[in-house]
Amino acid sequence: MHPTTPDGRYFVVKGQLWRCSNPALDADTRDHLVAQLMAARRAVKTSKASGASAELAKARAAVNDAKVALGERGPVWWADGSPDYNRRQVANTPYAQWYACLEPVKRD
Repeated sequence: MHPTTPDGRYFVVKGQLWRCSNPALDADTRDHLVAQLMAARRAVKTSKASGASAELAKARAAVNDAKVALGERGPVWWADGSPDYNRRQVANTPYAQWYACLEPVKRD
């Protein structure tokens, strides 16, 4: 749905890079972590609706923990020493030329 950088490290949404999950995770582990992430996101929604600030903080921490375990946040999952461009505008990264060459329909 969203374009993925040629190296498979990021996908692009509205011109912003977002780190992909670690492709080295086995399917069962990934599925388990995604289920945890979705449960944590539901808990965020529920906590916001109820106004329970302590529960909201706990739910947001669970989202972060799941994203770190998936490799989407925290230490990078690649080992070649390349910097992390997570959450940066693609135009301000080495991926700018690649992105500019995409057909407009495939960009966003």
